[in-house]
Amino acid sequence: MNIQPTPFDHPDAVKLNDAVQLEYAARYDDEGDVTPLDSAMFVPPHGLYLLAYDDQGHPVATGGWRTQNTNDAGYADGDAELKRMYVIPEARGLGLARRILTALESDARAAGRTRMVLETGVAQPEAISLYTSSGYEPCVKFGHYRDYPTSRCFAKPLA
Repeated sequence: MNIQPTPFDHPDAVKLNDAVQLEYAARYDDEGDVTPLDSAMFVPPHGLYLLAYDDQGHPVATGGWRTQNTNDAGYADGDAELKRMYVIPEARGLGLARRILTALESDARAAGRTRMVLETGVAQPEAISLYTSSGYEPCVKFGHYRDYPTSRCFAKPLA
């Protein structure tokens, strides 16, 4: 597998983003994640977006982080927020999500971020398992879905 930085608006990233949106919609019986995102949020050193490609050059996994600081949505200074972690069904179980997560944490740390935060939901037990097994702990809810009962927020110090 080849994991490489890729713009959030690259056609392969858009393809996987569309796929994860369909999965969110199916799991939560809604329109998917409507958190406002744009490609500028993932431009280093204020963020990073990664794509993993298989040996045939097909995009199979994705994930990114973006800078957050204290604001009325519940973030704190020094936060790096994980977004759009996704592995296509055919590539699950290969450790790609963990590899992308580790790379994103390392990059955010190098950019001076002090805490990685993420929001997921109760209909994503695989994600919750990945994050808790990677040292993430439940935290005060933040972000677009902080008032949703199905939302779960996690954080991990990057120091």
